[in-house]
Amino acid sequence: MNTLYSKNLPTLAQDITKSVSLALAEDIDSGDITAQLIPAEQTAEATIITRENCIFCGKAWVKEVFRQLDPQVQIIWHVEDGQEAAANSTLFTLKGSARSLLTGERTALNFVQTLSGTATISRHYASQVAHTKVKLLDTRKTIPGLRTAQKYAVACGGCHNHRIGLYDAFLIKENHIAASGGIAKAVAAARIIASGKPVEVEVETFAEFDQALEAKADIIMLDNFSINDMKQAVAINAGRAKLEASGNINEQTLARTAETGVDFISIGGLTKHCQAIDLSMRLNSFF
Repeated sequence: MNTLYSKNLPTLAQDITKSVSLALAEDIDSGDITAQLIPAEQTAEATIITRENCIFCGKAWVKEVFRQLDPQVQIIWHVEDGQEAAANSTLFTLKGSARSLLTGERTALNFVQTLSGTATISRHYASQVAHTKVKLLDTRKTIPGLRTAQKYAVACGGCHNHRIGLYDAFLIKENHIAASGGIAKAVAAARIIASGKPVEVEVETFAEFDQALEAKADIIMLDNFSINDMKQAVAINAGRAKLEASGNINEQTLARTAETGVDFISIGGLTKHCQAIDLSMRLNSFF
């Protein structure tokens, strides 16, 4: 797992069970009335294909959908999480009750299209900076309820996880600094509150940057610094803290930002600008 702060996602398995349960409940509610058109004893085979090139992600969510819905459904995998899948290729095959396959179709595909979309854009961004040592980080700008799922997908795409939530690392931003009485006071308080947690400080000026260095922050986030200013910050820092670039970084500026020598670049678009992958399920045989 490509995590920066948390070494793993300890709640991922529990979150999968919970999110799948909620997704099935909102879709099925009192029952799938359309599936009742099909005889209860009818069995079938279905293939799920991707209509476009993608990085596949979502295997555990598909397995959990049918574990909760109908454990008798058999899943045959043709691709693994993190692998490339070409347009019109088969991702997995389902065998079992025709009713169960159709009832679980949309829930399973919703997870796969979203997580594969996240993994695909993450792989795209990672490829742009592969010539550097920088690590691309996600943010907390995730779909509500799918935090750990999307962060898992980001890692499958070759990028890295920033903090999982508000509990596993300090990120002292402008409002925290103002309310705490300054950068030095905020960092000092953080060391007392949770001495084992990483402390990151967001800065907008070189004056604040100097204060964060003096306070011995573990990581300093350079918020909306120009390319030249980032280069200057890297030189001043001289390895004392890890440096993270953030703010208005896009495909046009990504490589140049990475080449400044910063350690990390955080990109909210990895999770909030992902486009769902176009998937399709077809029943192709009955028995």
